[in-house]
Amino acid sequence: MEEINIAVAQFQPKDGDKTYNLSVIRKLTERAKAKGADVISFHEMSITAYTFTKDLGLEDMMGLAEEVPNGKSTQELISISQEFDVPILAGLVEKENGKLFNTYICVTKDGIVTKYRKLHPFISKYMSAGQEYCVFELFGWKCGILICYDNNVIENVRATSLLGAELIFAPHVTGCTPSAMPGRGYVEDRFWQNRQTDPVSLRLEFDGPKGRRWLMRWLPARAYDNGVYYAFTNPIGYDGEHLKNGNSMIIDPYGEILSEIRSFEDNITISKITKEKIKLSGGRRYKNARKPELYKTIIGAEHESNTTPVWMYKKD
Repeated sequence: MEEINIAVAQFQPKDGDKTYNLSVIRKLTERAKAKGADVISFHEMSITAYTFTKDLGLEDMMGLAEEVPNGKSTQELISISQEFDVPILAGLVEKENGKLFNTYICVTKDGIVTKYRKLHPFISKYMSAGQEYCVFELFGWKCGILICYDNNVIENVRATSLLGAELIFAPHVTGCTPSAMPGRGYVEDRFWQNRQTDPVSLRLEFDGPKGRRWLMRWLPARAYDNGVYYAFTNPIGYDGEHLKNGNSMIIDPYGEILSEIRSFEDNITISKITKEKIKLSGGRRYKNARKPELYKTIIGAEHESNTTPVWMYKKD
């Protein structure tokens, strides 16, 4: 298909409550299908919730995790996909051979299409890192997946696009946490509690450097530089004890926002994406102009990876 309608979602999850979170996924999938979406994607670890796992021990993490594709949550997701005849992408904690992974899966009515394991996990010391990129086909489109921090490392996006990805699903739990960048930090609870009576104050917090303005520093560049569409998802409201700003959006290969969720509610947005735009994009031309012989040894040099965010640094 030269054109497809993709939906991105956002919702406020409940910690460890898979039944509730899957019920919201079902509700928003139904809404997306009714509005003509061909596929819908949800945020990182949307089935389990994310931030609260930083405080869980190994036994609790193992209890939260499931096998993929035989686990109950994956099978329920397939059931929802069958009910509404639409592919769904969502995240959970996977366990395999005693290891834990932050995993994102794509399912259709026929079963699981692919799974991807986060390359740069940090929320739990018990999670192992994924070891490979993921490119799969959906409706004749080559799609990639990069989870949250994976997108901040520009080599991951370039590698995924070089493997053929035309659309990158980017599930996140991000924003509104401290950073070295001026203006970053947590959003106070009072803004969220007053969101009905004073929505402007909360929107200013979410749209400033703590949230959306930070996203705009890098997210459109990932799409533009690589000539790909980006499907960015993020929770709204509380994930664990952290407020998140939502702003789930779809970005085209020119780095322009096609549509974005601006509400404080569980919601979706849908955009039509076309292959013609990819063919005309500057990012595609730039990839064709590369001279890897100049920098392959530089980029491939040994390097010790550190993914610990500022807000997780231990204070002396």
